[in-house]
Amino acid sequence: MATFQEFINQNEDQNGIRFSWNVWPSTRIEAAKLVVPIGCVFTPLKERPGLPPLDYDPVLCSRPTCRAVLNPFCQVDYRSKSWLCNFCFARNAFPQNYAGISEVNQPAELIPQFSTAEYRLKRNALSPMVFLFVIDLCQLEDDLQALKESLQMSLSLIPPNALVGLITFGRMVQLHELGCDGYCKSYVFRGTKDITTKQLQDQLGLGGGATGAQQAPVQQQQPTAVQYNRFIQPLQTCDMSLTDMMGDLQPDPWPVAQDKRPLQSAGVALSLAVSLLEVTYPNAGARVMLFLGGPCTSGPGMVVSEEKKDTIRSHIDLEKGAAKFSKKACKHYEALAKRASGNGHAIDVYACALDQTGLYEMRYLSDMTGGHLIMGDSFKTSLFKQTFQKVFSKDEQGDYLMAFNASVEVKCSQQLRLCGACGPCVSTNRKGPQVSDNEIGIGGTTAWKVCSLDTSTSMCFFLEVSNQQTDGIPQGQLGCLQFITFFQHSSGQKRVRVTTVARQWADPATNQGHVSASFDQEAAAVLLSRMAILKAQNDDGPDVLRWVDRMLIRVCQKFGDYHKDDPSSFQLADNFSLYPQFMFHFRRSHFMQVFNNSPDETIYYRNKLFREDVNQSLVMLQPILYAYSFNGPPEPVLLDSNSIKADRILLLDTFFHILIYHGETIDAWKKQGFHNNPGYESFAQLLQAPVDDAQEILQTRFPMPRYIVTEYGGSQARFLTSLVNPSQTHNSMYGGWGQDGSVPVLTDDVSLQVFMDHLKKLAVSSST
Repeated sequence: MATFQEFINQNEDQNGIRFSWNVWPSTRIEAAKLVVPIGCVFTPLKERPGLPPLDYDPVLCSRPTCRAVLNPFCQVDYRSKSWLCNFCFARNAFPQNYAGISEVNQPAELIPQFSTAEYRLKRNALSPMVFLFVIDLCQLEDDLQALKESLQMSLSLIPPNALVGLITFGRMVQLHELGCDGYCKSYVFRGTKDITTKQLQDQLGLGGGATGAQQAPVQQQQPTAVQYNRFIQPLQTCDMSLTDMMGDLQPDPWPVAQDKRPLQSAGVALSLAVSLLEVTYPNAGARVMLFLGGPCTSGPGMVVSEEKKDTIRSHIDLEKGAAKFSKKACKHYEALAKRASGNGHAIDVYACALDQTGLYEMRYLSDMTGGHLIMGDSFKTSLFKQTFQKVFSKDEQGDYLMAFNASVEVKCSQQLRLCGACGPCVSTNRKGPQVSDNEIGIGGTTAWKVCSLDTSTSMCFFLEVSNQQTDGIPQGQLGCLQFITFFQHSSGQKRVRVTTVARQWADPATNQGHVSASFDQEAAAVLLSRMAILKAQNDDGPDVLRWVDRMLIRVCQKFGDYHKDDPSSFQLADNFSLYPQFMFHFRRSHFMQVFNNSPDETIYYRNKLFREDVNQSLVMLQPILYAYSFNGPPEPVLLDSNSIKADRILLLDTFFHILIYHGETIDAWKKQGFHNNPGYESFAQLLQAPVDDAQEILQTRFPMPRYIVTEYGGSQARFLTSLVNPSQTHNSMYGGWGQDGSVPVLTDDVSLQVFMDHLKKLAVSSST
């Protein structure tokens, strides 16, 4: 490739991976001096159009401690029909079906374009998808009606052979029996007491049901087995009855006093759902879909009392230890998440309410199982309806963009060690010599369980160089990583996707500049932001901000070009120049600043940053701003208060919000209706252009962002003014407007310029 940036882009398109460093120091000491750890952001199921799956099993290294997969970086001896593993250097013979291999007749996995290859495994039977709906009935009638309509719509999007089940809850929890002709039958459980798996088996006679994923298809084909699993049925056999059952759902009938909240037992309902799947479909692809209309106020998992005078916990309550129910609820939901992830079951939480619903305590359900975490104001909003519809999106081949019961195993060269991973996963506790003692995120293993994957789900992996001496690496040898992702495809097939990548080693004595030139500042910003959030979960906010600042100063000291004690001489190379700016916006973002956010909102924002790829994560860290004016076509502009002008329309994309802002002059013209008059077609087109662009983003983004249209002086303009760099504020301007017509921002935050001035002083200081 001509440049490192082109190499980085090609690797992301081909393999779904981006490294913070694309050339690696050959010694542990030199790697530690890089400040930013060696790591990558990896998207296991990134879409790769034009590369179909291979209809045979992968070829594995014969060494029991290795078992790496044949890949383009292996050395092949075509005469002896053998290959050399590039991880353990063991020589392996090709299987019999590779007898015709030659230089001109190579299998796909040896072709460089197939550094990512997907295999359809032949030895496993098909397994159906399982969807278990868990519905909160403690809602207003119109909210529940909107939810029922969305659920009935979703039944038309689920494949007919998928298995479905239904649990509803309010003060009591009801498990509904499906497939009953002419009548509805349900089993009622108290909402104040947890339900163990043993109790569920004994009370409902589920002990003779399916014992694993291999038996799931048998239940579909043999009617005699249905009696053991009457609560989870193929959709094609119970479509009409389930549709009617959902349509007949009514708000919880228990009376609620004016000064009290309804008694709602979400914790017990989830426990029942996890136990039911644990008994009937362990180690099979399944999702529990929880629709939450308010906080849990009864039984295990409750987050607030039923008394309305008792407000739900805030960040201050959590810091002071004054959140009465939080710790116990966290323990309950974490235990449920561990059980679900152990069986490969994902738990989605769709929380729609004006107040908090307890997502802070429920965060483990999404973080550990990979399920969706969606937050909205009401089930009536298009934000929920369209987001829920996108869950069942399909690719060009008509397959659902979701995978189940996955695991990601990482193989690495002998000179590398795995520090850990962060993302929607749990450890499988697979030990080995490749595991580092230095844990970052979820460490101590070489494989992780991910119960739910889609084409955008991304994980971060952190590495360290274990080699002590430069001469330990032969000349020309590459450092290699292999990601082996096992998953259940939406068709029911078991598949494995293998991604193998390699990077050059650099001798620190002669090639230090080569290492610096390989820095990917965008991937590094995402890795460091995830590390900071991991720290924020255990440490105080100010301590984490100081850690972010220290890391940034050390990067500037190491890779900046400057004279000691001369800030004006400080310069950064192009591939480092945006990194301080990313960190500036990250420090000010709602990922780190919890003021004016509830614990539920903070968890929701952090959850999305932990699972999106580099490009989407960067939109969250530093939102994108486009300007529309009569001076030319739309253009990206700086996220700066100077960009807010009276004769402009701005389009802001924060990932969570899509905001259209009309400047003062534009807003005045619009209110006078000029765009409706003949001769003002250009103004009408100017008003419509950002709307069209916003709709394009809304159609492709998951979850669907909140759509806002505001104007100069509007209350919702705060979404824009709180994010821009405050280069012009009420303190720095006296006339109220800038010389270029820009609008001041009312804040005492320092601007990027002041931040950079302080950063330069600290970086070049000889006493730092």
